[in-house]
Amino acid sequence: MPLSDEEARLLAQLEQSLAAEDPEFASTLRGSKLIAHNRRIAVVCAIGFIAGIAMLLGGAVSQMTWLGVVGFIAMVATAYFFVRAWRRGIGGAEQASGPAPAAPKSSGSFVERMEERWQRRQDDGGY
Repeated sequence: MPLSDEEARLLAQLEQSLAAEDPEFASTLRGSKLIAHNRRIAVVCAIGFIAGIAMLLGGAVSQMTWLGVVGFIAMVATAYFFVRAWRRGIGGAEQASGPAPAAPKSSGSFVERMEERWQRRQDDGGY
């Protein structure tokens, strides 16, 4: 059931006051909404892709070329939107805020690093 104009206005005011009082918490809530939205898009795309496969195979079996073409176009379109949702983020919050991978430390020149690697391989008993 949609909100009335008065309820929508009050909700907007509450959101603005929350953003003013605690911007970090408001940002977290917005992020979780985006993740949930992208997950819904991914699920719909997966179902659409399966339906596209069914149309493609149905068109091939019944010799209706136009149905096969429509199925293929549906598969390509849903795959595009799935990848787009995936890149925008469908993982959890822990995935988005996880620690950044540590950069490898550079100790010495290239030759010294290669010698260190060789020495570690020899100490470990091979490759």
